[in-house]
Amino acid sequence: MRQFNLLTTLLALLFCLAITAELDAQVGVGARPAKGAKVYLSGCKKKLHKNWTYWNGPRRTATLPVKWPIVDDPAGKGKVVSSNDPNPEAKRGLYGSADLVTKEAFRDFRLHVEFMAVHPGGNSGVYLQNRYEIQILDGDSTTHGLGAVINEKAAPYSAYNGTGKWNAYDIVFRAARFKDGKLVEKAMVTMYFNGIKVHENQPIMQVWGGPNSGIDGGNDGGKGITDTPGGLKLQAEGHDVLYRNVWIKKLDLKTADTDF
Repeated sequence: MRQFNLLTTLLALLFCLAITAELDAQVGVGARPAKGAKVYLSGCKKKLHKNWTYWNGPRRTATLPVKWPIVDDPAGKGKVVSSNDPNPEAKRGLYGSADLVTKEAFRDFRLHVEFMAVHPGGNSGVYLQNRYEIQILDGDSTTHGLGAVINEKAAPYSAYNGTGKWNAYDIVFRAARFKDGKLVEKAMVTMYFNGIKVHENQPIMQVWGGPNSGIDGGNDGGKGITDTPGGLKLQAEGHDVLYRNVWIKKLDLKTADTDF
């Protein structure tokens, strides 16, 4: 009986370890797409042109086809996509001039995105629903810095792998909710940064950066959120910030809970 109980305990422990390993594999650099997710960006030119376009905001000057370069991965094998669009306005750092957005729009979703700031000060941004920015800014640990829910929740900078290395954001996002055309629940996000949970059920109060930043940025100073789905946007600001392994799974979150 004692041997049986020991065997049962060992099997249970192995099962728990397997489950833990499976959960760990779903976040962090190199995470495989979740079941039901779609890969939107890799190092494939065909995937880039199929899934993405330039955001048609008020400052757009870039013209199709998409010209974000596909380059060699400086930290490994294969190809990745650079946000360093050749458009002169983007080279000057004018966000909104050559930003990329998915052709598909989303409400609630699970997102995985991997990025690398090749040089110190590398600057870009991941926009949820083309509204709410999760910042990419190498060297900045403020509320405007790396991994921040921009201007609202400070950067979890200690989770950063550093310049010239791959990093990963894993996010569950729930869109704002409306009743009879009025906002009744703020957007909400939970995020892991390189496998470390850094934001949990964080409400997002508004869109920052004005009309050149994203949807509703120019509506009542960014506080006039509308009930319109939006794509995932990646920002071009004249820096060598690279992207790879971007996948999204659509969700339908009935309650205001994004924790995972």
